Amino acid sequence: MQKTALFVLSLLPLSLMAAPEKLTYPAALRGDVVDDYHGTKVADPYRWMEAIDSPETKAWIAAERALTAHALAQMPERAAIRARLTQLWNFPRFSLPGKEGGHYFFTKNDGLQNQSVLYVQDSLTSPPRVLLDPNALSKEGTVALGVTSASHDGKWLGYALKAAGSDWEEFRVRDIATGKDTADQIQWVKFSNLSWTKDSQGFFYTRYPELAKGDKLFGKLVHPKIYYHHLGTAQAADVLVYELPEHPEWFLGAGLTDDGRYLTLYVNQPGNTHNAIYYRDLVDPQHPQLDGPLVKLLPTFDADYRVVGNQGDTFFVNTNLAATRGKIVAIDLKAPDAANWKTLVPESADNISGVQFIGGRFVVEYLHDVKSRLAVFAVDGKPLGDIALPGIGSVSGVSGRAEDAELFYDFSSFLSAPQIFRYDLDTQQGGIFQAPKIAFDASRYETEQVWYMSKDGTRIPMFLTHRKDLVRDGKAPTWLYGYGGFDITMHPEFAVPRLVWLEMGGIFAVANLRGGGEYGDAWHLAGTKERKQNVFDDYIAAADWLVAQKYTSHSRLVIQGRSNGGLLIGAVLNQRPDLAAVAIPQVGVMDMLRYHKFTVGAAWAGDYGNSDTPEGFAYLRAYSPLHTIKPGADYPAVFMTTGDHDDRVFPAHTFKYAATLQAAMAGSSHPALIRIESNAGHGGSSGTTPVSKTIDEWTDMYGFAAHVLGLQVN
Repeated sequence: MQKTALFVLSLLPLSLMAAPEKLTYPAALRGDVVDDYHGTKVADPYRWMEAIDSPETKAWIAAERALTAHALAQMPERAAIRARLTQLWNFPRFSLPGKEGGHYFFTKNDGLQNQSVLYVQDSLTSPPRVLLDPNALSKEGTVALGVTSASHDGKWLGYALKAAGSDWEEFRVRDIATGKDTADQIQWVKFSNLSWTKDSQGFFYTRYPELAKGDKLFGKLVHPKIYYHHLGTAQAADVLVYELPEHPEWFLGAGLTDDGRYLTLYVNQPGNTHNAIYYRDLVDPQHPQLDGPLVKLLPTFDADYRVVGNQGDTFFVNTNLAATRGKIVAIDLKAPDAANWKTLVPESADNISGVQFIGGRFVVEYLHDVKSRLAVFAVDGKPLGDIALPGIGSVSGVSGRAEDAELFYDFSSFLSAPQIFRYDLDTQQGGIFQAPKIAFDASRYETEQVWYMSKDGTRIPMFLTHRKDLVRDGKAPTWLYGYGGFDITMHPEFAVPRLVWLEMGGIFAVANLRGGGEYGDAWHLAGTKERKQNVFDDYIAAADWLVAQKYTSHSRLVIQGRSNGGLLIGAVLNQRPDLAAVAIPQVGVMDMLRYHKFTVGAAWAGDYGNSDTPEGFAYLRAYSPLHTIKPGADYPAVFMTTGDHDDRVFPAHTFKYAATLQAAMAGSSHPALIRIESNAGHGGSSGTTPVSKTIDEWTDMYGFAAHVLGLQVN
């Protein structure tokens, strides 16, 4: 049996702790830029930092990196943390298999490989072989595999490569039999599917116009277009399928129904959380007609819509129209008016988080108080029972084909790494397909779900994971994570770094804030635009509840969030500087008055609104982390992170925020450090960060928190 490494942790008496070093922060010139927002003047003294590659910005970045490296070098806790993170991360893990053209495709990481490797096998019992290893494409492991899609005849693999953490992708095509690439290369692609036509002769995709060299990473995305690429031709010959020149900021996506007959187009407007669906009848899937009439099936942007399958000219659509927690309806394309829709799976008390049409049945992923449930329905909506799950946890994916009864799903929890299950819808039999082994003794820990009241009386759920023998004396170091946005649910799912915090004697807490997708559309909308303060109130209430219930104290609390969650931490930090001992805002959206002017930011207006309107400016300025920093406030220790190639959340957000916060904390004994990762992007859900860089980042975050809290880690 493999021995599990243990941490020896104690809380040092304050009298024995070394006095914190007062830091001298790099000089940051304050410019004289002032903007006029609807008659209100707002200074932006660090506007020059938006020129990421200017000599001035590069000099400031270099100085900040040197300061952070110096400070981290004084934190001996990092060595043991790094060793344990590395040991725990070193276990084989797999993605869900996907089946196409008689082949199974999946990714596998042996443990510490920077990027997962794509494998193919001809049957579940045949030996897998490597189809594509992105680790061979860069020394640092910074070239990552993006979307993959096999042609229906099983001959070709379309795949995307991403470099240095960027969201920009380049599509290529590989011969599955030989493992050799064709000459096909598609550039200027971002946030796109790759959808093969049924004849396996080409695919649909979304691309943007070529940008000037200096604008490629951080320029604003406009004018998306949907193209069709014929295999073996140059990109310049690709067929333009659809564009919206009159609406350059709208977003377009494309997919195909499983039978290959209908091209479905998804249209999103900035400022609207809902979408529209158009379609084009290709008539003959084996000889698709690309120039047929476009039909605006669901054009009103009044709800969320997703086509999950079809039978002939009947679409099966998952929607929250008049059903805030979701339902499935059948739409006859010959009589598409809403009055003619047939509800197949009605709304229930549980939120629908996903629907797959597999083997002629609906496999529905439900959330029951944030815990996953899998249910199966016949094509007419008749309930066929649940697929039993191994406990309280999360299903993050289901894969299968419309014409095949075989499906795969994964399951994980805070204390168990993802297991992959195979299930046969015809026989209703299934079992474990892949089960990881990790050097962690989960039997010593437990997860509980608790509920607390937010400021306005709303009941909010929260998951707490900790040692079974926890003594509630207010002394446990506690890590509180939150997000609260974009209809995204914070599931009870597995992540290696959390295990290290637990072994350090800590509590790991996840608050399920409004703005997320835990309870459907109403829950999401309650945390958007002028209601965004609800998210901050929910998070603050979670922290205060943990203290009131003696799980921890404000002096033992670490608050952390990334991306929209980084915004959360920045806003909360300004509203309640006393809330925690350590704050870690990662890749945060910090300048709420200008976020929509860079990269994909305009798409976030559905959740945030924007400053172009007087009402948007008023509520955004009221909480914008950059604009609500309080000079002289007693801020806790702050550790900010960003990547110099982050083309999702423009790194200048964190640059400007860090300069402003450091100026406000210049006389404080609490550090305010910024960690700027080189050759890296947004990380997290983008799935492009090399494992080695991820371990480095968590080593620094945990080392910083442990040092500030006075945790002795051996």
